[in-house]
Amino acid sequence: MEVTRQNFKEVLPEVCSSVQEADFISIDGEFTGISDGPSVSALTNGLDTPEERYTKLRKHSMNFLLFQFGVCTFRYDQNQSTYITKAFNFYIFPKPFSRTSPDIKFICQSSSIDFLASQGFDFNKVFRSGIPYLTQEEESQLREQYEERRSQINGAGPVSYTPTSGVCNIPEDQRDFIRTVEQKVEALLKNSEQTLDLEPCTGFQRKLIYQTLNSKYSKGLHVETLETEKKERFIQISKVDEEERRRREQQKQQREQEELNDAVGFSRVIRAISKSGKLVVGHNMLLDVMHTIHQFCGPLPEELDDFKEVAMSVFPRLLDTKLMASTQPFKEIISNTSLAELHKQLREKPFRSPTTECPEGLQSYDTSTEQLHEAGYDAFITGLCFISMANYLGSFLTPPKSYISARSKLIEPFYNKLFLMRVIDIPYLNMSGPDLQPKRDHVLYVTFPKEWKTSDLYQLFSAFGNIQVSWIDDTSAFVCLSQTEQVQIAMNTSRYAESYRIQTYAEYLQSRQKSTHTSKRWTDDGWADTSYSTAAASGFGRLQAVKRSISPSLEEQNHDADSSWTNYSSVKKIKTDGSCSQSYAEVAGSCDWPRLQPDEGESSVSPVQEEAEPEESSANQSQGKRSRRHKKRKSDASETTPPALFDVPQVW
Repeated sequence: MEVTRQNFKEVLPEVCSSVQEADFISIDGEFTGISDGPSVSALTNGLDTPEERYTKLRKHSMNFLLFQFGVCTFRYDQNQSTYITKAFNFYIFPKPFSRTSPDIKFICQSSSIDFLASQGFDFNKVFRSGIPYLTQEEESQLREQYEERRSQINGAGPVSYTPTSGVCNIPEDQRDFIRTVEQKVEALLKNSEQTLDLEPCTGFQRKLIYQTLNSKYSKGLHVETLETEKKERFIQISKVDEEERRRREQQKQQREQEELNDAVGFSRVIRAISKSGKLVVGHNMLLDVMHTIHQFCGPLPEELDDFKEVAMSVFPRLLDTKLMASTQPFKEIISNTSLAELHKQLREKPFRSPTTECPEGLQSYDTSTEQLHEAGYDAFITGLCFISMANYLGSFLTPPKSYISARSKLIEPFYNKLFLMRVIDIPYLNMSGPDLQPKRDHVLYVTFPKEWKTSDLYQLFSAFGNIQVSWIDDTSAFVCLSQTEQVQIAMNTSRYAESYRIQTYAEYLQSRQKSTHTSKRWTDDGWADTSYSTAAASGFGRLQAVKRSISPSLEEQNHDADSSWTNYSSVKKIKTDGSCSQSYAEVAGSCDWPRLQPDEGESSVSPVQEEAEPEESSANQSQGKRSRRHKKRKSDASETTPPALFDVPQVW
């Protein structure tokens, strides 16, 4: 269903009820651009740390506008074995509703606008009919201003007057103008006309008119500023008795309240999704989450850990289908994880497309006629992809199950991990705990003259065989050597070089920590401290700084809908000793995943104990995502031990 400013108020109750009834919700956003400075390749360096990637996106992507937002709710009907879907495609634009409301500045990237135009995107609909929005901080400030204006109103004067003490000073160049207005008002009081519309004038002139009329005609007149179709402001003066004056005051107050409520706009949808605590599914969704929080909740915190706190308070459970598709057991079957291609592959064996149904009166999407890059459609097929992959996991159970709930423990290993684009050895951003810290002993940090090109770096390291270059800026890059033993040789060779300088990756990190005065917190026992500082949640009034459990319990997942945010009380520590060979099962908590057991030379799935709910199963499984550029080196242990269902490369 297409939702604009014209029908938003009518559709909002349907959206909120759909969110409350849903098993899970899928989202997607369209933006006016991606990067305001660096190219996308520079913005996504292959050896970024999670902190560096977050800082880059926060600095270079948040000045763009999220101007189309897709929401699709999915509810499973067990009797019909069908998913009931409701898709909403929201057009969003921050139209100021008054002079005191925020006047948002945003930028556009020509390539992004050109691409959306080629897909038939309706920009006129965005700018003419887009739904406004306010953060909670902006809403609170406007409501305070409104109450302050009301408190300043003189009890005997009209609500539109701003009382002043004594007669106002009128500049000499405005005296003729004010004298003319006074003559028109005197004529109005003497004739039978009830209203007088003055000519459009400047804001300063309107202020003088209000002050003059308030001091000379404190009763019997109602003065109000109106706006023409061409956005020109003018003053309307009406003759009223005391009863009529009070009635108009009440009408104006009610109108201002309605305007303010309308200005909150689309933010109400985000608050409804947040309050529901439902699983929110997206595809390559890091930017979607960042933009959603920045635009509708409040400014993004500077520190990554604080961002995680805020994000988990707004969206307690997130799932990224791009990461899911890039992970065992899917990555061996799925060759392309872009949304359109993923949707195509998941309609073929061994996967099954879910049966869906849209209630009467709601616009439904037909996957046979693709509407890619319309946010509502992309949200719809993102949800379909999640269902297909989730149900595929059921085939590993004994006996196999064709339906896997969004609340099943089989899904837990994928919770709160957002795909990181083009990072070689860190596949995801862990929103509910410490991030992976892979060994980068084979990586060198090289600084060189601005004139150097990639070919110069390949020539410099030609004696070391295959290398991989990841540019940082015009004068620095990371160089990955094929063998760790070559690092010391390269360091010794470059000791007396004048035109370039080489550092190990460890030395590079140390120098950065010194320059930024930041360091990772560690406890005495050598475990990473996952307790976060208070979230910088300015702008999100009721946002609470909370600690999160890495694997929310069923009780937390089915929390009271009246609670504003889901609180996660338990915090787990994850060993980060450098090997980073964690499995998803270890990250997810105490899930008993099915393991492949050797049976006369072949692997089979072990039986598992069913959960209390008939559609859910608990399983113990370890999983991960291998870098496409770096293949896993098998150790002796891995050759003799039967693999887990989801193996994580040791390089992690």
